[in-house]
Amino acid sequence: MPTQFTDDQHSLREFDGTHLYEPADSRQHLPGSTLFTYDYSRREVANYLISNALYWLDKFHVDALHIDGVSRMLYLDYGRARGEWQPNRFGGHEYLEAVDFLRRFNAEVYARFPGTFTMCEENSLWPRVSHPGFLGGLGFGFKWQTGWSRDVLRHLARNPVHRKYYFDELTQGPATAFNENYILTASHENVAAGQGSLLRRMPGDTWQKFANLRTFYAFLYTHPGKKLLFMGDEFAQEREWNPEISLDWHLAGGDGPHQAMQRLVRDLNALYRSTPALYQRDCEADGFSWIDCSDADQGVLAFMRSGTEGEGNVVVVCHFTPVVRKGYRIGVPEPGNYVERLNTDAESYGGSNSGNAGGVVADAEPAHGRPYSISLELPPFAVVILEHQAEASV
Repeated sequence: MPTQFTDDQHSLREFDGTHLYEPADSRQHLPGSTLFTYDYSRREVANYLISNALYWLDKFHVDALHIDGVSRMLYLDYGRARGEWQPNRFGGHEYLEAVDFLRRFNAEVYARFPGTFTMCEENSLWPRVSHPGFLGGLGFGFKWQTGWSRDVLRHLARNPVHRKYYFDELTQGPATAFNENYILTASHENVAAGQGSLLRRMPGDTWQKFANLRTFYAFLYTHPGKKLLFMGDEFAQEREWNPEISLDWHLAGGDGPHQAMQRLVRDLNALYRSTPALYQRDCEADGFSWIDCSDADQGVLAFMRSGTEGEGNVVVVCHFTPVVRKGYRIGVPEPGNYVERLNTDAESYGGSNSGNAGGVVADAEPAHGRPYSISLELPPFAVVILEHQAEASV
């Protein structure tokens, strides 16, 4: 990990009897920690770290590289009080040599191994993390958006009766979704350290827990940004993740709710890959538009995803309450048929099989500021995904 290394006899600390890899100035190490930082001002240290990264890409053929804790690299005063750090040559708190290292690291990876990408976890307000270095960015391909999963999971953990008072936890994501090239993460950080598994964080009885988790996954896959699931999430692991033991793979056997969840994730992956509107503009504002984000009382969110060709628009309707809503009208921009590509309440996913019989036809009835609208049956705790077709065939 290029952010730090441990202070023990097996690490790089005083590797040759001198401060070879780490700064000699103790003020550049995290106070009260057994972790050492690298001396990014030394060319040989930067070469070592970049060579190590290229080695993984060359010999092990990994698809991507992830750097954790980039904030502690970028700031000389990270975790330090006044007087515990040395300003840079301009009197600021930015670790300029670390910035140069990250730009060079990313440039080398993309130049030498086209088709791979880099991503990072960076929780400060450092600008343009996922923009090219020649544009003033750090050069990463993507940045983890940990705040999105935190807010949405907090919302879904609430009693459905109270969710309407916290609707902003669902709606604030797109406000910042296009500042960076984001990856929406359901990572190890969401299922460890006493937080419990995603399934156990959902409220209600067993059926409701699975229904809420299905809603989360569909919302994740249709929301702007790339997607990341942690191992075990695909079959709704019940236990909190423990690195000392294996996952409960037996849960995915048989024909129970865990296998049904695995089937949903499989179909969401297939839908995402086969539907340009869901991935072509994942990191562009033109690929997303709200239809209605104000119906907190009924717990309904509706938005549209668009591809680069302007065809095959996808309408996504998310329902976060436990009742069936019939005749729920959603505004759409075009006439024609809207095919129901996926419904998380389908019986094959463990749902109650409420839905829209495969699709609906738009009416010439304005709604939500659009010239046409569709009338839907919204299942409980579910997401309905519809794709527009030019000709009305149903």
